[in-house]
Amino acid sequence: MATTTDHPKITLYWLNDSRAQRMVWLFEELGVPYDVKIFHRSKDMLAPAELEKVHPLGKSPIVTIQPPQPGAKEIVLAESPFIAQYLCDHFGQDTTLVPKKYKDGEEGKLGGETEEWMRYQHLLYYAEGSLMPPLLVAIILSVISGPKIPFFIRPITATVAGKVHNSFVVPNIEKHCAFLQQQLETSPNGGKYICGDKLTAADILISFPLLNLPRAEALGGEGAKGKLKEKFPKVFEYVARLEEEEGYKRAEKKIEELEAK
Repeated sequence: MATTTDHPKITLYWLNDSRAQRMVWLFEELGVPYDVKIFHRSKDMLAPAELEKVHPLGKSPIVTIQPPQPGAKEIVLAESPFIAQYLCDHFGQDTTLVPKKYKDGEEGKLGGETEEWMRYQHLLYYAEGSLMPPLLVAIILSVISGPKIPFFIRPITATVAGKVHNSFVVPNIEKHCAFLQQQLETSPNGGKYICGDKLTAADILISFPLLNLPRAEALGGEGAKGKLKEKFPKVFEYVARLEEEEGYKRAEKKIEELEAK
């Protein structure tokens, strides 16, 4: 197993306004040295083609790891949950990022897993597989009803966007907020995080879509602003707590520096 003392060369391929933001936070919590290669979106908000040279899909985040052993093949990681799980498995042993897997005396037994670990495994992948899609739809709708669309067809696209927002985006986002509020209310040991009383990689991955909730809500107009916060206060209190994490603050500062380059 590679360890921080082996000095593997780790590189994050960072793209502005992408899920790569939370990978910066993850690295801050892991405390491992890493390099950053910076990429910026084009005017049409697409990722540059250069990213396809690193991974065929050309998306971000991508993380590469060059093991220190002579002749070792470079490891290329894509997809946020897999990246987070791989990094935590190899570099997170001295952190709280992965909860204890088994209850005492239940090691290796079916159903012997802790509630914290079961939540962590589910929510690590839930953030991308379930929570993010309706938010992505909302972001796309905001584009097709915004100033980038020619003014003479904008009333048509805005009407379509509004109908999709009300019939699909709002019900789905509210369903997810209700689920997350229930998860927070029943957090193991009365913890302030989603998996218990300690910060995990699941919190970090969930942070990106939750921080984009106001952006999705804004599509509903001035009357919609603040409605989600009124209806699901514990979700927004949780987001505020995440923003106060020292690792999050360090990551935000680093992201500001990256965006300025």
